[in-house]
Amino acid sequence: MSQDLLGLSAAQAAERIRGGDLASHELFDAYRERAAGEELGAFLWVADQAPEATPDGPLAGVPLAVKDLFCVEGVPSAAASRILEGYRPPYTATAVERLRDAGAAVLGKTNMDEFAMGSSNENSGFGPVLNPWDRTRVPGGSSGGSAAAVAAGLAPWAIGTDTGGSIRQPAALCGIVGMKPTYGAVSRYGMIAFASSLDQAGPLTRDVTDCALLLRHMVGRDPCDSTSTGVPEEVALPSSERLEGLRFGIPPELTGEGIEPGVREVFDATVWRIEELGGTVEEVALPHAGHGISAYYVIAPAEASANLARYDGVRFGQRVGDGDLLSLYEQTREEGFGTEVKRRIMLGTYALSSGYYEAYYGRAQRVRTKIADDFRAAFERVDLIVTPTSPTVAFGLGERTDDPLAMYLSDALTVPMPLAGLPAISIPAGMSEELPVGFQIAGPAFSENQILDAAYAIERAVGFDGGPPRA
Repeated sequence: MSQDLLGLSAAQAAERIRGGDLASHELFDAYRERAAGEELGAFLWVADQAPEATPDGPLAGVPLAVKDLFCVEGVPSAAASRILEGYRPPYTATAVERLRDAGAAVLGKTNMDEFAMGSSNENSGFGPVLNPWDRTRVPGGSSGGSAAAVAAGLAPWAIGTDTGGSIRQPAALCGIVGMKPTYGAVSRYGMIAFASSLDQAGPLTRDVTDCALLLRHMVGRDPCDSTSTGVPEEVALPSSERLEGLRFGIPPELTGEGIEPGVREVFDATVWRIEELGGTVEEVALPHAGHGISAYYVIAPAEASANLARYDGVRFGQRVGDGDLLSLYEQTREEGFGTEVKRRIMLGTYALSSGYYEAYYGRAQRVRTKIADDFRAAFERVDLIVTPTSPTVAFGLGERTDDPLAMYLSDALTVPMPLAGLPAISIPAGMSEELPVGFQIAGPAFSENQILDAAYAIERAVGFDGGPPRA
């Protein structure tokens, strides 16, 4: 594959295919060869061949990497868990089906933290993913395989899921663009559930234009998902290079203590760029945002404990034990689930247990409401809120595996948005310690177009064009 072809964005590749200058099977085969031979652990399954004909639609057969959390008919879909090893669903997730209908071609399934539980992609049942910038470091999680694949040029774009930051945080650590849409904008049908009131699918791409293009064909109401709403207007491709009239808020609760000096320096420089582009910046308060991590790690495990109860060795997936029914349940779950998944099931079951429900789960839901109220009040004063995406650059493999609290704090800046159901994007804004730093932009519900416009203008002003060594 020539470097010129490899350097095409997904939007550029689609345009060339539609124009007849590039054959879709040529592009697919080149990416398939790279994905099949990669050494980052980013893929769990790669397609054997390109589609027989160029798919119709605006995405024109451009290859798509799909997080292993999405069911794809006849394709291994295990959520990176040994308990679902070998499972091939009889149906395809709505988000994937919509992208296929628009012409995307599924290239492969990407590695992830098991059942999306993790911030480093070290919790996969099939081994960790390595960061393409530095293979001794993590790519972030849980969508680390998707992020690493795009950053390393193994796929032109990918989709992932974001529950507490699982698209935005790995996008930041891998130096790419990642967006979590408004809750309900994209159907969850066919996504293997972690925390149903938080999970949302979104794109991971090389630039903001690709992000908008992919998101445009993911969103929409789905009769198979009662929580899906779609978006009130079509997702537009951004074009504005100025920010006049836009008001940006900086919450001190999410930009202060715990942020590395290098990350803070990049953030401050990007805020200066906003003002240079005509935007105004002011401080806004999110007084309950600091409690986001505490609330999230009660609500998400509680929902996970209920969602994962179905993996019992009876209906699908792994079955261990040949004794009585109770032994079947216990042995299947003991051998099939990884350490982090077991930890969160126990946390969630405890929080929902008799005598503790109101003290933990009920209180966490009240905090969640307070966080949503804080955002509503803030958006009466400003249009968008900006923060660093991650408090640190990519950390070392194994550095936080024995300290769950330190690992959970990796998501401190991304958790408040999904708790409030709000959209947010991470774009690469600079470097610290020779590693990429992400800049996060959040907005009110269904403000995807405004977020994408602002991200596009900032992206062009920053001019981040670095990339890791090719895998």
